[in-house]
Amino acid sequence: MENRPSPTAPIWKRNIYRVVFEADTRAGQLFDILLLLAILLSVLAVMLESVSSINAQYGPALRVVEWVFTVVFLVEYLVRLLIVRRPLRYALSWLGLIDVVAIVPSLLVLVLAGSHYLLVVRTVRLLRVFRIFKLGQFIGEGEFILNALKASRFKILVFLSSVLTLTVLMGTFMYVLEGGQNGFTSIPKSVYWAVVTLTTVGYGDISPVTVLGQTLAALLMIMGYAIIAVPTGIVSAQMSRSQAAAVPAAGATPPVAGTTAGLAAPAYKQARCSRCQAEGHRPDAAFCWHCGGAV
Repeated sequence: MENRPSPTAPIWKRNIYRVVFEADTRAGQLFDILLLLAILLSVLAVMLESVSSINAQYGPALRVVEWVFTVVFLVEYLVRLLIVRRPLRYALSWLGLIDVVAIVPSLLVLVLAGSHYLLVVRTVRLLRVFRIFKLGQFIGEGEFILNALKASRFKILVFLSSVLTLTVLMGTFMYVLEGGQNGFTSIPKSVYWAVVTLTTVGYGDISPVTVLGQTLAALLMIMGYAIIAVPTGIVSAQMSRSQAAAVPAAGATPPVAGTTAGLAAPAYKQARCSRCQAEGHRPDAAFCWHCGGAV
């Protein structure tokens, strides 16, 4: 059963639900934009507070700003619980738990106050950065990318297995060629060097000295540039196929109501399902494409 207010609920509750949970109205879009700005500003305040020079001069002001945003997120969370039909279901949902994570760490400062808790408090306060995960509600293309990654998961798994095999082989060869006197004291440490070199990171903490070792390292570096492009190509090709599948062939007839054949890339409404929080429903959709609940 869906979690939107019942038809007999007060009209103010239904109107607030459309603003808070849906974005197919001007008010809903404005609410999402303002919430997005609040999230970004709150994360910026946390980041600035971690800079010692800025904290020394503007620390009190930044803490006031953080408390203001904490109150805003707390009010938003309580409003969401108030207007849904089943508050406990939303509270235990993924988005509901993220809302709590955005609020609780700041409130824990009041409970853990005290000099001997100072280090614990500073560690807990870092958790407020998790409120940036609320940004995922505003990325409409996330579902498209996620589907492409899921469709490519077996190809990517084969690719990663090949890379793992290559790094083990190259690390073993380098261990034999260089030995412990040149820093390659074990095969695991040599495999670590191979991973760093293959990914073109190049920390430089370990490097070959012999001519054969340097030659092998040069080959691995060149292979690294080619290998990095492989997963990108796999996912990009899958995304292209998914996008092409949504475009009908030239001269295709309009689809019959209730079917999906011949559909061009339609305009999707931004209404979010109150049961599973899925978006991307067709304008004429009556039920959620993900869970089947009424939209």
